[in-house]
Amino acid sequence: MTDSPDIRVMLEQEGPYAFKVNFEGAGLAALHTDEPAPLGEGAGPNPSAILLTSIANCLGASLLFALRKFRNTPGPIRAEIVARRERNAEGRWRIPHAEVTIHLSDKAADLEHFDRVLAQFEQFCIVTQSVREGVDVAVRIVDADGVVREPGA
Repeated sequence: MTDSPDIRVMLEQEGPYAFKVNFEGAGLAALHTDEPAPLGEGAGPNPSAILLTSIANCLGASLLFALRKFRNTPGPIRAEIVARRERNAEGRWRIPHAEVTIHLSDKAADLEHFDRVLAQFEQFCIVTQSVREGVDVAVRIVDADGVVREPGA
C-alpha cells in the first residue's frame, strides 16, 4: 500500500461502450472494460462488476491485514459478492445492497484474537467505507476547444 494521496486512472474509449483502463504509474497492463449486450459487446467487466470487485477485494485484503496484525498466518481466503441491480424512484439502475461472504481456509478458533479482528477489519477497507459513507464525485466536461462545462451548473 502506498502513502501517496492521489490515485490516477485514465480511460480511453475503444468501442461503443468499451474502454481501455490504464493505472498510471503502476506498471500494470491495461484493463479492458465493456458493457454487456445490447449496449456493448461484453468484451470485459462492466463498471458495476468492477465496483463490486473493488468492495470484495478490499474487504478480503483488510481481513488479511487484520489477521496478520495479530500475528496470524492465515491460509488463502475466497471472497464472493452478490448484488442485484434495482431501479430507483427515478427509474435509474442502482445497486442498493451487496452481500459479501469471505471464506477462510482456517478455523476461527485457531486464529489469534479473531474476535478483535472481526471487530476492526472493515475499518481498514478504504473502498467499502468510502462507498458506505458516499463518495462525493465532482464532474466536469472539457470539450475539444478546452471549454469546461459542469453538469447541472
